[in-house]
Amino acid sequence: MKFPARFVAAFGLAGCLAGCAGGGGAGGNLERPLEAQPQAEGGAVITEMSSPRNRARAHTDLAAAYYEMGNMSVALDEAHIALAADANYAPAYNVLGLVHMDLKEDAQAQANFERALGISPNDPDANHNYGWFLCQTGRESESMLYFMAAVRNPLYASPQKSYTLAGMCALRSKDEAHAVDYFERALRLEPNYLGAVLPLAQLRYRHGQLQAARTLVSQYNRQVEGTAESLWLALRIERRLGDKAAESALAGQLRRRFSGSPEYQSLQKGLYE
Repeated sequence: MKFPARFVAAFGLAGCLAGCAGGGGAGGNLERPLEAQPQAEGGAVITEMSSPRNRARAHTDLAAAYYEMGNMSVALDEAHIALAADANYAPAYNVLGLVHMDLKEDAQAQANFERALGISPNDPDANHNYGWFLCQTGRESESMLYFMAAVRNPLYASPQKSYTLAGMCALRSKDEAHAVDYFERALRLEPNYLGAVLPLAQLRYRHGQLQAARTLVSQYNRQVEGTAESLWLALRIERRLGDKAAESALAGQLRRRFSGSPEYQSLQKGLYE
């Protein structure tokens, strides 16, 4: 499973958690009416009468909102305005790290994440995001230090997200035992957290734990409209369990909804594994 950067970013600045929607590309839409543009938290007007820290916070919130929408140019501008107001405001560096990560500007991303953590080393969002950056750039084992730093913070609102990405990074290192452990930890915290449900179902299937895999993928497909990936996994589980009716029904769904997908092509070729 692949996660785009904006999907996994976890910063609380503008309500974007690890699951925030991607935006409309780096160009964004600056021609919308003013009321459709992001606003500072609570609709506050940013004025020179505000304290430097409050101005930094408000502009960082705006940077985060534009990042969510995919408008990287304005997100960069707002983050830099925030730092002009308060050069030691760690969340602004965190957002800059996310933007540069999304733009594949790795050196700038790393420098900004490290600056954020240099100012606020226990910040769970910065630790989470830097962990994902390290995982994305081939430093999976190093990334675990930052994911675990995030989950150790008792004030962190979303440790299940860090456990899930730790699991994904463990899979990149072919460390399935630790991946299972991290996904299970995520689900103990939030039993219906979909980011962990499907990859754990895939691992259960791979290890021949078919009933456990069936339970998990059924849970996933009940909570959201099944994807090509989840339907294909469910089909293969039912095939190995010998439920021909369920297998046929799932094959029909793949054909109707995802006829152009690699999963359906595999079905047509009989490539089940």
